[in-house]
Formats: sequence, C-alpha cells, structure tokens
Amino acid sequence: MEKKPVNRKIVIAVWVIGVFLVWEFVAFAIRHILPIDTPDTKLPYFHGVVITFFQNFMDLAASSWVTFINAGRGFLIGTAIGCVIAFLMSWSKAIEKIAFPYLITFQMIPVLGLAPIVYKLVGGGDEAKVAISALISFFPVAVNLLDGFHSVDVQRRELLYSYATKKPITYLKLMIPSALPQLFTGMKIAAPRTITAAILIEMMGSTAGIGVKILYALYYNGAGSLLFWSCILAAAILGMLSSVVVSLVERIVIPWEKAMLKKGEALYE
Repeated sequence: MEKKPVNRKIVIAVWVIGVFLVWEFVAFAIRHILPIDTPDTKLPYFHGVVITFFQNFMDLAASSWVTFINAGRGFLIGTAIGCVIAFLMSWSKAIEKIAFPYLITFQMIPVLGLAPIVYKLVGGGDEAKVAISALISFFPVAVNLLDGFHSVDVQRRELLYSYATKKPITYLKLMIPSALPQLFTGMKIAAPRTITAAILIEMMGSTAGIGVKILYALYYNGAGSLLFWSCILAAAILGMLSSVVVSLVERIVIPWEKAMLKKGEALYE
C-alpha cells in the first residue's frame, strides 16, 4: 500500500494546537491544583498572552526588529569566519590539528560566561550584540562545513586529481557544492543561538531590543504578567523566524537538496 506524504502544514497545526493545550492545562493546574499562591509564579493562560501580544504588536515588532538586525549582522560575520576556518582546516591537516582543539575549548565557554566579557570589552551598544552573535555562530558553521568537506566521496576527489585538476578547482567544482547541505545545517543551528545571545546582551544593558522589553516587563510587571510572557513569545517567534529565513535561503541556493530528500523518502516507501 502506497504511503501518502505527511502534509507539513498539518504537522505545524498539530504542534501549535498541542502547545496551546499543554500551556492552558499547566496554567490551570498551577492556579487550581498545585499549592502555589504567589501571583508572580503563576503562568498566565496562553490565550491571554496571545491577546496581549497583539495589543502590543507594533511595539514588540519594533523591538524585535532591532534585535533581529543586530543578531543578523553578527550571524553573517560569524558565518563568514566559520567558513574561512573550515576551509583552512580542510585544506591543511596541520592547520586542522592546531586549530580544532582551540575551537572546542572556545565552544566550552557558556554564553552566560562569554556575554559579560564581550559587554565589558565592547560595551552595551549594537556592537556588543553583533560581536556576541558572531562569536556564537561561527563554531557550528565551521564544524558542520568541515564535516561536509570530510564527507565528500574520496573516489570522486581522486577522479578529479587523476585528471590533474588543481586543488582550488576541485574545491570549486566538487568540495564546496557537496558541503553546502552541511553548511546550512550549521547555519540553522547557529541562527536561533545568535538571537538568544543578542537578547542576553540587551538584558545586561542596552537602550533598544526585545531583551530590553523583557527586562522592563519583568521588573515593572513581574514574571507572571501577560506583558512579560508576550515579550517571551515575541523572542521565541524571533528565534524560529531566524531558522525559517536560513531554510528559505537554503532552498534558493541548493534546490536540488529537497528533490534528493523526496527521492530518498520514495525509496523507503
């Protein structure tokens, strides 16, 4: 019996409805089942958060745009740095052996530890948001692109070398196109992380951005307020939007990848 492909829109709709129902149940349980009486610890109902979100939509959208632009600038810089590092490590085994341990060591520093250092060195302006976003994004891009270079079929490389193809041409014709799917995998991992890092810098001290809105709502309205959770919802949407943008760019740059995935799924049906 032939299997019909699952409609992605249906999956998204089920996921959204599931989040709504779980959130509503937890909010109800905190109010009426669990012995929690402090107002600040109460999770508001999801429908109230959504209503407040749309009531403050223009203000939240303007703040989110500031965060998105600064995180996006850092993301592009970090992606470029990650691509250069991956290229150099794949070009020379010596460079990979020297550089890779430093990359791993740097990655072990949590963003909560890295953010104060960046804030102290750069300040709390837009430059700090760009810097932290670049530092957060370059590692997943570099590691995934390097894995893409390493996963290129050896026989195909040897075939090009047998025709006396120069190494730069081999990269241009084979290595880079073959590694593009892994590059976009790293970018999709990095994109939401840059949003989180930029928001953290904003909460440490900034004049604009969704992180500032979150901090103000928490300070003046409390953790149980509808405004605070609507800001959290805006930040979550911003993170998902960053991943969607990368996915759209991926479809444009490597349209054959989606066709190959569909072909592979058909083989298992």
